[in-house]
Amino acid sequence: MNDESEPSVDLSQVGQLVKKAQYRNHRAMDAALRPLGTSLVQWDALRAISRFPGASGHDLALATFQSDQSWGTLATRLVSRGLIERSAGVGRRVAHELTDEGRALLADGTAASQNVLPELFAALDEDERTMLATVLRKLTADDQTLEATTPN
Repeated sequence: MNDESEPSVDLSQVGQLVKKAQYRNHRAMDAALRPLGTSLVQWDALRAISRFPGASGHDLALATFQSDQSWGTLATRLVSRGLIERSAGVGRRVAHELTDEGRALLADGTAASQNVLPELFAALDEDERTMLATVLRKLTADDQTLEATTPN
């Protein structure tokens, strides 16, 4: 009989498996986005700006799992590529908006992701995918990022 104080699953292995699945997702998405001239990090930034119009750089950094400094560097690159524009927001905030070129790249990247994601999750049937989503939502329920706190 298993002692209640000892987990039946090695949690460090669970953590490694989550990280391995995330790494697999990133590699596959980067490969799909490369022909479009972008990366998962850049496409995710465009997606965040689209989902949270008027959000501050800090909020967008949180939504994309980056530091404020990393977000600033990324946003500067996206501005130089003509994918986003920055303008004065409320107070000291800097508002970020997609340009037409940014919206087009976001749409193309979204289409590319729709070709990759079914393959990434092909080993799971619909019930398993639902269960995985439920478990991951439960694990991240107390997350304080913009993604978690902004209604969809």
